[in-house]
Amino acid sequence: MWNSLRTDAPAGLVAGVTAYQAGDGDLVHAYVARPEGPGPFPGVVLAHHMPGWDELYREFARRFADHGYTAICPDLYCRTGHGEPDDVAASVRAAGGVPDDQVVADLVAARDWLRALPTANGRVGVIGTCSGGRHALLAASKAGGFDAVADLWGGGVVAAPDELTPERPVSVLDYTAGLDAPLLGLFGDQDKYPTPELVDRHEEELRKQGKEYEFHRYADAGHGFFYYHRAAYRAESAMDGWAKVFDFFGRHLSTRS
Repeated sequence: MWNSLRTDAPAGLVAGVTAYQAGDGDLVHAYVARPEGPGPFPGVVLAHHMPGWDELYREFARRFADHGYTAICPDLYCRTGHGEPDDVAASVRAAGGVPDDQVVADLVAARDWLRALPTANGRVGVIGTCSGGRHALLAASKAGGFDAVADLWGGGVVAAPDELTPERPVSVLDYTAGLDAPLLGLFGDQDKYPTPELVDRHEEELRKQGKEYEFHRYADAGHGFFYYHRAAYRAESAMDGWAKVFDFFGRHLSTRS
């Protein structure tokens, strides 16, 4: 849970950029943060949002490491080129986004990289916000093999036919039957994408398919309410949301009884 650390516990972290073999064999940059020590530690793959492989997601990775996880955040835009995150993300948007199949392969390769670490406990979750929430759920539903998935206000999970593109050819909702991991969803009732109605449709399909899930909705929040650097930030909802994330992953990824 949030703020449940012991004040006399070792608090060392190891963090930095590495390269790993992504889904198509390319070497892709990733930011990795882990606690010091032999473990075993659960793993978390972070699917970054449309603003890109940015400073915020590096902070997210270190926050997970502070809570006892080895976190890897692949640069899903690495093949586009390098520069400031906003500029790289603009190039990706202009190209129609990264292909879904490529993202899934990269996230699955990151999952397998975590599991192969000598400090791993063998359990790996995946989490993302905004487009990253969609990507996290897509990977967990299409590829399977994750132990838990958290979708934080992922836009485009429920997509109408006219919203599909060559890069995003199938609505993530259509892969629901393949979801083999428990799902956590956090949403703001003031969000425009996904709207509460779209979240309702997603929840209806999860119930229909008999999936294990828990959705939490925040009346005062819109899109991106974790983002402390934006006007959308809602401190109370964000802190409650982080507590729910750590509780969820703690229940499904920890090896503790």
